[in-house]
Amino acid sequence: MNAQYDITIIGGGPVGAALALALRGSKLKVCVLEARPANAASNDARALALSYGSRLLLARLGVWDVLHDVSAIRTIHISQKQSFGRAVLHAAEMNVPELGYVLPYPALQDALTDALQHSDVSSIYGASVTQLQGEADCATIGYQQNGAQHTLHARLAVVADGGKLLAQQYPPEVRDYGQSALITHITCSAPQAEMAYERFTAQGPLALLPFKEGYELVWTAPHQVAQEMLAWDDAHFLRELHQHFGDRVGEFLTVSKRTCFPLGLRRAPQQTPMPHTVLLGNAAQTLHPVAGQGFNMGLRDAWELAQKILDAAPETLGTEAMLAAYRAHRRTDREAGIRFTDGLVRLFSNDLPLVSTGRAAALTALDCLPFVKKFVAKRMMFGANG
Repeated sequence: MNAQYDITIIGGGPVGAALALALRGSKLKVCVLEARPANAASNDARALALSYGSRLLLARLGVWDVLHDVSAIRTIHISQKQSFGRAVLHAAEMNVPELGYVLPYPALQDALTDALQHSDVSSIYGASVTQLQGEADCATIGYQQNGAQHTLHARLAVVADGGKLLAQQYPPEVRDYGQSALITHITCSAPQAEMAYERFTAQGPLALLPFKEGYELVWTAPHQVAQEMLAWDDAHFLRELHQHFGDRVGEFLTVSKRTCFPLGLRRAPQQTPMPHTVLLGNAAQTLHPVAGQGFNMGLRDAWELAQKILDAAPETLGTEAMLAAYRAHRRTDREAGIRFTDGLVRLFSNDLPLVSTGRAAALTALDCLPFVKKFVAKRMMFGANG
């Protein structure tokens, strides 16, 4: 099989699917290559934290209204363990209905996939990409499907599969934070409706995101400690959680199955690695989950790339001039988001007395200065480009 497309998207996850949906109806020939079999259920147990800005983008893509199991965040409470100082962000102060939302990863993936299947975008499932080569006037993509090798060509190949495809040829910058994230669902005796918590501790940040009858918990700790936490019995786990978080939501009652994964900063080279190729979402940057910026930045990547594609003349798709314009437009938001999350991890993941006092003063200042609070909240909701 040999085919010719204007845009080929490698990876049909939420970011790749969002890009495809943003291009539907454009008269461009768009194809999505997805390694999962058709109609395969997602086994990703994570809950996603979406910003209000991401909600607006998903509404433009026509999928927001069909999403279920969405919990709103109208207040964010930020504090640090064993120290004074805290900041509280309220949606009403920012003139938005909500600051963000929590929903299951599979729910978003299913909604985007269903919308794709009812669009004019071609989707090829069970397609494992084995080769990507940038040529003078197109990208050549080789993939396996049902044991057979296929090749297609595209004016622009978009790598949205997490970045493994090009990692050996073009190694990303990697920073190991020495932390893992433990994720689970907990219930408590006094949940605070529509309030999320970000609590900084010496071993790493701890987040409680309101979801259904309880909270999605993201608890970061050094790798070995996180592995030990997986082995704790439920009663021990809940006691330790209370010791770290306090009693703002009452007594912790139950904990669901726990999963754990290592954390780090992974940033692909800013320069497009090869002609007629661009990296998107986690393939471009993978961030620490503190402040929930990673997926939201990836969604902005997809939306803004779609606008550049739609504005470009067909013969300029994938050219260095077109991709340079996209990179320049995304640079501020990308670099600001990376510096923001990386700085939070470095600044708050220690118990140095002088630093702790400075952090407490910073949180107090954030809470007392409305213009600073609005600046931070808008960055979290809409990114540096607004």
